[in-house]
Amino acid sequence: MAIQTEFKKKLFINGCWTEAENYTDLISPYNGEVIAKIPLAGETEVDQAIEAAYNARKTMAKMPAFKRAQILENVSKLLEERQEDAAKIIALEAAKPITTAKGEVARTIQTYKFAAEEAKRIHGETLPLDSAPGGENRVSYTTREPIGVIGAITPFNFPMNLVAHKVGPAIASGNTIVLKPASQTPLSSYFIAELFQEAGLPDGALNVVTGSGKTVGDKIVSDDRVKMITFTGSPAVGIGIRNKAGLKRVTLELGSNSAVIIDEGTDLETIVPRCVTGAFSYQGQVCISLQRIYVHEKEYDRFVEKFTEAAKQLKIGDPLDPETDVSALISKDDVKRAVNWVEEAKGNGATVVTGGETDGNSLKPTVLLNVDPSEKVSCQEVFAPVVIINKISSIDEAIDLVNDSRYGLQAGIYTENIHHALHAAEELHVGGVMINDIPTFRVDHMPYGGVKESGFGREGIKYAIEEMTELKLVVFNKK
Repeated sequence: MAIQTEFKKKLFINGCWTEAENYTDLISPYNGEVIAKIPLAGETEVDQAIEAAYNARKTMAKMPAFKRAQILENVSKLLEERQEDAAKIIALEAAKPITTAKGEVARTIQTYKFAAEEAKRIHGETLPLDSAPGGENRVSYTTREPIGVIGAITPFNFPMNLVAHKVGPAIASGNTIVLKPASQTPLSSYFIAELFQEAGLPDGALNVVTGSGKTVGDKIVSDDRVKMITFTGSPAVGIGIRNKAGLKRVTLELGSNSAVIIDEGTDLETIVPRCVTGAFSYQGQVCISLQRIYVHEKEYDRFVEKFTEAAKQLKIGDPLDPETDVSALISKDDVKRAVNWVEEAKGNGATVVTGGETDGNSLKPTVLLNVDPSEKVSCQEVFAPVVIINKISSIDEAIDLVNDSRYGLQAGIYTENIHHALHAAEELHVGGVMINDIPTFRVDHMPYGGVKESGFGREGIKYAIEEMTELKLVVFNKK
């Protein structure tokens, strides 16, 4: 399929492409041009999508594991064949630099492969009931059963791979899905729906509905036929979903202000390029983007010098240019917000050593020093190419600063001291600790999720399947 600059999409419901009454323009974050016409689903269309998923749930629940695995493997192969098209879609709708978009597509291929593998590994265990008085002469085992209809609400920043982290395990475990992608990045989801249809997924098992969060999202969250919500996005929206979901199972991944600790005696030549990547990849619009850096006072000046110089070398430009490192933020409002936060910190004594300026809808990679922990660029999720670098005198001081946050997704520490590494692993209050790496590290089969306002539940295919299935106990009385 050749990628078109303008085209009209339809809702994907029960295996059919369905017109909506209303449409909206999808605007490029980079140049403001119209990319496509996107359907706005109303309550009727959302109800149809939920009904389709509900009717297909028994078909999916009864489908043998090898068939579910084959469908997911087919999707992986189809995506591999069309990965150039997929990367261009991501670059166009999300302004993700094309090199980074290609990396996301490669990860998405791998994610569906993991899902195919895990579809064949869903099993229970036997229990020795005679371990307790009264349990004699009984045989018992557990099974895992699909939960039913899953409502998946995804963000703009990884429009293919984060969809895969919800759709992949849902299909692997025999569930059906109603997917609401982010309003800015629906094309990736429609593209994947086409691949699933071609791969042999039964009608109704995957439905894609676009539109406002209030109309589409609220209906998905409140409908009793939907048994689970899996959401990635802001804490405010996530908390609202939790409050409305009732007895539905809910998995929430709500972002962070991730930090890394740089201990004394570390190899800065290796560390700095990695930290620059963690801070500025995809304009910092990553849930585990490196936002806070705490450097030991003995290494501080050299680290700041090397990091700042590397940040200045990053190229800002068109996301379709392979040489581009940093492109446009997702919206003009996000540019204004990030600039305001930088100016607030500057007005309160922080030093801006590079960046803080805009180029069209892009914010230049920005480095701030001596930032008070109460500043928004430190204590809130900036979701922009902005990083703070502060000086610390000990590992304990750094751990306290990292933990002084409403968030707790992932954190990192670079150290040559095994005692410091183990101490940090024990004391950091986050979902994942990366030793000798940045908090931005993720591969797609590891457990991924946070604590505090970073949410609860875990992604990573095996762990998401556990969230998306119910445990059933079976007991045989042999007498």
